[in-house]
Amino acid sequence: MDPLELWGGMECTVNRVGDRYIDQLEKNGHYRRLSDLTMIAETGIKQIRYPCLWEKVAPHSLEEFDWSFLDERLAELRRLGLKPIAGFLHHGSGPKYTSLIDPDFPEKFSLYAKAFAERYPWVEDYTPINEILTTARFSCLYGHWYPHSKDYPTFIRAVFNQVKGTVLAMKAIREINPKARLIQTDDLGKAQSTEPLKYQVEFENERRWLGWDLLCGKIDEKHPLVWLFKDVVSDADLKWLKDNPTPPNIIGINHYHLSNRFLDHRMELYPEWSHGGNGKDSYADIGAVDTGQAELPLPEEILLEVWNRYHIPIAVTEVHTMGHRDSQMKWLYEMWNAAKAARSKGAEIKAITVWSLLGTYDWHKLCTICEMFYEPGIFDLRTPDQKPHKTGLADLVKDLATKGDSIHPILSQPGWWKTPRRIIWAPQIGSHSILDLKPKRPILITGATGTLGQAFARICGTRNIPYRVVKRSEMDIADLNSVRECIKEINPWAIINTAGYVKVDLAEDEKDICYRENVLGAVNLATVCAENNLQFINYSTDMVFDGSSEESYREGHKVNPLNIYGMTKAESEEKVLAINENSLIIRTSSFFGPWDEYNFITGALRLLAKNSEVMTLGDTIITPTYVPDLVNTSLDLLLDGEKGVVHLTNRGEVTWSGFAKLAAERAKFDFDINPSLIKEENISNLKLRARRPRNSALTSERFAILPPLENAIDRYFGQLEIQVRP
Repeated sequence: MDPLELWGGMECTVNRVGDRYIDQLEKNGHYRRLSDLTMIAETGIKQIRYPCLWEKVAPHSLEEFDWSFLDERLAELRRLGLKPIAGFLHHGSGPKYTSLIDPDFPEKFSLYAKAFAERYPWVEDYTPINEILTTARFSCLYGHWYPHSKDYPTFIRAVFNQVKGTVLAMKAIREINPKARLIQTDDLGKAQSTEPLKYQVEFENERRWLGWDLLCGKIDEKHPLVWLFKDVVSDADLKWLKDNPTPPNIIGINHYHLSNRFLDHRMELYPEWSHGGNGKDSYADIGAVDTGQAELPLPEEILLEVWNRYHIPIAVTEVHTMGHRDSQMKWLYEMWNAAKAARSKGAEIKAITVWSLLGTYDWHKLCTICEMFYEPGIFDLRTPDQKPHKTGLADLVKDLATKGDSIHPILSQPGWWKTPRRIIWAPQIGSHSILDLKPKRPILITGATGTLGQAFARICGTRNIPYRVVKRSEMDIADLNSVRECIKEINPWAIINTAGYVKVDLAEDEKDICYRENVLGAVNLATVCAENNLQFINYSTDMVFDGSSEESYREGHKVNPLNIYGMTKAESEEKVLAINENSLIIRTSSFFGPWDEYNFITGALRLLAKNSEVMTLGDTIITPTYVPDLVNTSLDLLLDGEKGVVHLTNRGEVTWSGFAKLAAERAKFDFDINPSLIKEENISNLKLRARRPRNSALTSERFAILPPLENAIDRYFGQLEIQVRP
């Protein structure tokens, strides 16, 4: 058997909601960037599912084509040695002159396929219509997409039209290129249920094969679901499909965490949005991964089911998960190993496809809205100019594509879907989860007693990232020998330094202590990381700037601190990067979080809850930072291998008084407080030992990753664990 290949693909849905077309490639900017293809080629991927979309090329009629985009992009793919798998319809219903239930849809679709093949006769691999069954379900059974139907006859008509369109398209293509291969994709999981719903599960587990069965000519009078076609598709049309079988050359399996479903008649155990039914029984339909009632089938078991049913070569044609970088890396690695496991049991698995190369937009609500909710992929577009930058997934992809494996330490622990954390609904005794507690190479975190160090420990535990957080008594960062001994004992793969001197006013009188902790400690850690090839994060501050700028400070602005604390942080930045240029320096602002007692917002709310006035600065501009966002994003950037200086703050410039008022307005009903008790003072009237910049707002010329401040404040109240009321 040939080696397992690694393919790639970009989310390219053009779905229709009402009269509006929602185009992922417009959202992600790929239409404007030819350079994306060079970056993709550099990952080591040799084959790519590429959008050659009907709606883009012939939006008005089949007599008017605009090939300009594809002429340029397909030529570039050939130059780069990236073999395309051409896709014509991706969760769409076609241009406005047709639809999934248009009786002439198959013929219209085949005319587009023929025109494409005539222009690009060298293209060999095709997925004419992505996810035939899933598109029909979302459009004609659940009503999410056009034509927004919710009945089985319309659903069956949409399935039939897409299958017939695929058959006619491949006939037309093969008249031009007899070597053309059909790679037919669909989402595939497995349904489970409580005992009263076993009959429904049996039906749904049979229905999932419908598209491939039709293509393979398997639907006849003996097929268990032939009754679905009665009075919808004529006997003659069904016979035509059986007489014109077009089995895929490769069956494409798109498998996600929510592909596996669980049906439960006990609806009270689940949220209302999951409630539904079949006309006979009502039940909750929930992702199996989210409930404690289900044992999850292994991905390799799903692949073996496909192989045993069809004995046709298989590719996993979409591998993607929403979440933090470690989860995305672990899911890709698990699917890679699942494919290898299925191959070892006789299944002919050709490839794994890294999906969402450029990330996805608004799939959290099935692309029915335009909130621009973004999930990164191999590349992250959250930059000021939407220029893609590599994530840790890109390095993993390169390892798998060129070496067939990866030794990244993050892959040693299972993902959240194999831990008790996966269970959101209906937990029961026993977790139905595997939790690997074997010691692994950890991240070493300094500053065990500080707010940031404790937050890292909490979030690493939640994300199932091995870590070790140390106190000064265990490792004195200002003592190089102490650092070396601790590193030798713990054997980390990365160090995150959250320790340091933070008493801004007292630092004016304790210069040596501040220098020891903030400069010497950081230098020692950077030195040991360089010696041992470890990744390193060190934290800096907005106080490296003097506040004279009228705009927010970017990474490239010249530092000019006003106080001893800021001076030590600026010096540590310079020395750390001189010693170890691969270090990541994260500048941030005053942070607030839901878990610690001592932050500005929590203190202000406690005073307001006692009807006490709160004095705040009204003339000092800051960009507050929410601790969970800071920690989660820092971990993602660590896994991405980022280096240099990065500004991480929640987007939104405010004064200290404005910050307090935002929080108070959000809290006034929950905590019965009066925002008018917030009073403003000018910094010049305060007798502070250390000078402060009047403007220390940060923004980034590199990334735009953290959510807006208002969003962070909302989540602060949703996650608050600290008592506010007296």
